[in-house]
Amino acid sequence: MKWQIELYVKKNGDIPVLEFLLALEPKMRAKARSLIDLLQKCGTNLREPYVAPIKGKKYKGLWELRVKFSSNITRIFYFMCKGNKFVLLNGIRKKSQKTPIDELDQALRYMQDFERRVNNE
Repeated sequence: MKWQIELYVKKNGDIPVLEFLLALEPKMRAKARSLIDLLQKCGTNLREPYVAPIKGKKYKGLWELRVKFSSNITRIFYFMCKGNKFVLLNGIRKKSQKTPIDELDQALRYMQDFERRVNNE
């Protein structure tokens, strides 16, 4: 089964995950692209170390795509939507063990906004 990848678009037209990816250095961006392709190919069969669910009831349904190149680490937050579609929300450069709560909350708001707008169509 081929999975679809969709990028979350804010009401104002901004695409947070695309802005994040374009700001990465070329080799890291290429690595991220290859992992997005792997997610599209493998879907829910893709496991750690490539993907992991975000822990905590509050973040149920949120996942992170784990991208590492050399000593640089980034995370791309996403969720599964309607069957075989993944929606990429936003990304961060990881600088510490713990993912910043404000970044997780932002991803959660994007997910909720996407779902609200899809359900109102």
